[in-house]
Order: sequence, then C-alpha cells, then structure tokens
Amino acid sequence: MRIGILALLQETNTFIDQPTELSHFRENLYLSGEAIREQLASANHEIGGFFGGLEGAGCEIVPLFAARALPFGTVSDDTCRTLFAEIERSLDEAGPLDGLLLAPHGATVGKTFRDVDGHWLSLVRRHVGPDVPVISTADPHGNLSPLMADSVDAIISYRTNPHIDQRPRGEEAAQLLLRTLRGDVRPTMAASFPPMLISIDRQCTSEEPCLTLCAAVDEVRSHPGVLSASLFLGFPYSDVAEMGAAMTVVTDNDPVLARQLADGLGERMWEMRDELTARLVGVEEALDQASELEGPVLLLDMGDNVGGGSAADGTLLAEAIHRRQAGPAFVCLYDPESVGQAAAAGAGAELELVVGGKTDQLHGPPLQVRATVMSLHDGRFEEPEARHGGMRHFDQGRTAVVTTDSGLTIMLTSRRMVPFSLHQLTDFGVDPASFRLIVAKGVNAPIAAYAPVCPSLVRVNTPGVTTADLDQLTYYHRRRPMYPFEIETAWSPESATV
Repeated sequence: MRIGILALLQETNTFIDQPTELSHFRENLYLSGEAIREQLASANHEIGGFFGGLEGAGCEIVPLFAARALPFGTVSDDTCRTLFAEIERSLDEAGPLDGLLLAPHGATVGKTFRDVDGHWLSLVRRHVGPDVPVISTADPHGNLSPLMADSVDAIISYRTNPHIDQRPRGEEAAQLLLRTLRGDVRPTMAASFPPMLISIDRQCTSEEPCLTLCAAVDEVRSHPGVLSASLFLGFPYSDVAEMGAAMTVVTDNDPVLARQLADGLGERMWEMRDELTARLVGVEEALDQASELEGPVLLLDMGDNVGGGSAADGTLLAEAIHRRQAGPAFVCLYDPESVGQAAAAGAGAELELVVGGKTDQLHGPPLQVRATVMSLHDGRFEEPEARHGGMRHFDQGRTAVVTTDSGLTIMLTSRRMVPFSLHQLTDFGVDPASFRLIVAKGVNAPIAAYAPVCPSLVRVNTPGVTTADLDQLTYYHRRRPMYPFEIETAWSPESATV
C-alpha cells in the first residue's frame, strides 16, 4: 500500500489588515518529499502521528507536501494559488496512491478562496477519485465547512485545548486509514452545524462548561459502530460563512446512525449555548483578583492572543502592572526596534526605552520605561514535551531581557512568538517561579506550558484583533441569524439547511 501525506495549516484572523504571504509559510514550515519525514516524523504533531501510526504496517509512506504559517491575516491570492499548485504537483509526481492522510487546520481563509481548507481537500478528492480513502485530522479551532466534510471519508479533530494530543490524533487517523484499506471498516461521516459560537474563553477542554460537552462526545465515541466523533469549537476571528461550532460522527458504514448521533451532539451543544458565551474580566478587575490568588498568577491577555494572529506587542497589562507596581512580573513584547537599542547598549546598561504598541493602535500605546539590560540572546529555543501546537523548535529572533525599577521584567523579541513553551523563559535565564504575575498573550494555549509553575490564572478581556468581546468586532460574512449575536436565534436538527 502506498499512503500519501499532505498538510497545510494556518489559522487566519480576517480582522488583521496585513495579509499572510508565502514568506510566512517559508519562515515557519515549507517542506516537500523526504524532508517532511526527516523533520516531522518524531514531532508531537499530527504529521508525526501519521508516520508513527503507519510504522510497521508494511506500507510505503509517501510524504508529499507540508506547509504551515503562524496565525496572521488573510492569505493572499498569489500565496493560495502557489500552495494549491504545490499540492497538485506533489500528487502528480507521487503516482498512484492507495490512501491519503491530510492535515488541514480548518480556519484558513484566503482573500478570494474563503474556504481554503475545503478548496484544497476537494482538490485532493478530485485528483484521487471517489474510491481512494482519505482521512483527515483538524484543529478543533477550525470552522468546519460542508465542503471539508464532503471531501474526506473521516475528520478527526484534536480532543484537547490546549492541543497536547496532536500526535495521538495523527496516529488514530493513520490506524483508521489502515483498517479502511484492509477492508475491516468503511468510514461514513455526518456533521451537525448549529448556528452558534463558543466564546474563546469558554473553549478550554479541561474546564467547565467545555468539559461537559467533551464528555458527551466521549460517550458517543464509545457507542457500538462508532469509529470516531469530534467537536469543533470554531474560530471566531475568521469572518466567513462557515464560522461557528460543529460536531462530526464517523460510523462503520451506518449513515443513519452517524446522522442521528451527530444531530444529538449538535442538540446538546445548542442546549448549552448560554453557558458557552463569554465571561469577561477587565484589566483592573483582573489585577485586583490576582492580588488575592496564589502566585505566580498567569494573566492571559486575550486581546493580544498571538496564537490567534495578534500583534504580540500589546501594552495594556504591562502598563497597568508597571503603574501599580504589582510585580515582580513578566511580559514578552514583540519589538525589534527596542531589541536593537538594548543590544547596542549592551548587557548591564541602563537606558530609556519606549516598548510595545508599535504594530497598530488597537493594543495600547507604547510604554516608556527606564530599564536595565539583563541579557541578550539569539532567540532560539526548544520544547521537548507535547505542548500546544506540537512544535519543538522555535526562533523568536534576536532577544533582549530587560528589567524596570517597578519590578517588571520585559522580554523583547524580534519576531512574534506564541507563548507555547516555558523554555521561552528558562532557556534564556528567566526563572518563572520568581514572579508574582506572568502575562501570556493567549487564552487557553499557554496553559499547557505554564500550568506547572502557575497555580492560578485569570483571563483578561483586553481590546484588539483577538478580543473576547466580539461586540467590538464588525462581521460582514458570518451566518445570520447566529447565537449569541442574534439572541433570539432558533435551531433544531430538523430545521437545518446544511
């Protein structure tokens, strides 16, 4: 058996003005052929899981093409066309394939190709025909589209948020494909699309109310005849018709059961819609709460969520901590200009810096501080454990660590960096246990890294392109009516048109 592997992943925030270009993929992940095996076979990522799940099965693994970019703005048309052409080229050069394992994100949006994932999955289906089994993984932050669901035999989303189970889900997909190729099962999938959104601050799978919703999905997974079931939390920062939550159920050649169970899960989600809406805490209230909690306290800066495509230089929390002298505290800011100034001054120097707030006018103004340069670094670090995103090697560019007389430690980076690894601090001599407050620019993803050192956390409602207060964003393309935007929205599986 010859099994092909393809991956194209990017989480698109359509509220960001700047586009995602091909260079963003090339600087993160852009691989063809055997380079995929060499770099990703051992990764804590679904692609690594594909290789691991196929190991020892006696099949020929054919790595085709894999590309990934960090979350950012809408993907340009030229970039979309180049990526699609690479996928088609890799399929043409591969020759006949008996099956395919695919890794889309689910929330990739192009300027013209609004449903990028549906487009490229359907492109693969057209190329291989209707009889070649195609199994896909997906990020539960994807906005599952009917075209995505129609283009594959089964979709398996990660079960955890933070996403620490990507490799196991890749292994699960590989095992399902092998069982399908051997004739043991015939995957049949149904999807349910209730017109609702799960607020980003309610999407942690180890916390209520999401914990209850995940338990309902697990119960369906144990049902006789069910091969898989998946929850799609949705990504509210992609303004597309497909935006929203969804459920999928895969059965062994039983479409009636698949539809019945998927609709049941959709109804359960709909019944919980009020519990799944935002619970918002502002900056000053968050700091008041943190003062009463056991430290270090993790302050999750939701409006400047780098994992959702944000600027990574928001200053609102840093300014409030600095003003209130609430430290010792830590924050990381993307600011190549300040890195250059700190590097020019050298370790041990004192200087005036104007840090952060330079990308746009949405995430707070620049913060003026007098700082001491503690250390300078090349910005490369490695995460050996399974953490959100499954990435192991990171490069945030030239980095400076500075401290202020208010007790604020600021890590200044030359590249935007997601806060998915504690090694971002420890590899550069920063001890997280030494702080009272740690600011991480995310919502749920940083928890996997920081939970071992932070006994308490507070999600902070800050403004920006990833704000949890969705009333501050203007949508043009989403479904209407949709809960909670239109509070009177009514839905039942029988009334569904998708």
